Amino acid sequence: MPTPREGRSLNSADPTARLSIVIPVLNEGASLADHLTALSSLGDQGVEIIVVDGGSSDASVHIARPLANRVIASQPGRARQMNLGAQHASAPALLFLHADTQLPGNAVEQITQALGRHAWGHFAINLSGRSRWLPVVSTMMNLRSRLTGIATGDQGIFVHASTFTAVGGFPDQPLMEDIELSKRLKQLSHPACLRSKVISSGRRWDQHGAWSTIRLMWRLRYRYWRGVSATQLAREYRDAR
Repeated sequence: MPTPREGRSLNSADPTARLSIVIPVLNEGASLADHLTALSSLGDQGVEIIVVDGGSSDASVHIARPLANRVIASQPGRARQMNLGAQHASAPALLFLHADTQLPGNAVEQITQALGRHAWGHFAINLSGRSRWLPVVSTMMNLRSRLTGIATGDQGIFVHASTFTAVGGFPDQPLMEDIELSKRLKQLSHPACLRSKVISSGRRWDQHGAWSTIRLMWRLRYRYWRGVSATQLAREYRDAR
């Protein structure tokens, strides 16, 4: 697994945890308190919350400290942050959750059951926002992930910790790290594709327009498939936004 700079642990781990939720954060202070508060009740179900901050300039770390089991400082980069969180996790199962994604009510039990039969898996997704095209985008994403076995990070990828380590974790690249992890995990087994839906923010589509965002994402995926480096694509993604 890639080994980014050791983070600074602010809180304590939970040695009794059966699921560690790793949340990469960068300037998510506006909504982070609500997100972590919603997850706090899962502690009774053996869930450990690990927030990995990538150098936020807002109050994200201050907000997370009383609401997470551990808050860890990391070099920026979602893949690096999630790998570092996994290194500090106590539980035998991992869930990688974006800071703007909400879990369904019985998520822990569903993950536990799914990992009893599969090495890894993901949820279906429902994008929330203003655009009337978001239900269409959500349907397309769910269909694509079921047909290809490739999940995106905002679908809530979960995996046995030992399996995650065996495949080397997320590749240390600035974009498409979720696609590459899915490819690695698919070599071991097909994913559990849960029909329960996480709710993820559709702010990208609202801010930049649904169809322009769809075209951008598919163009980036196509070029990645053709062998263009993730570093180059991340540069184009930032420019397009």
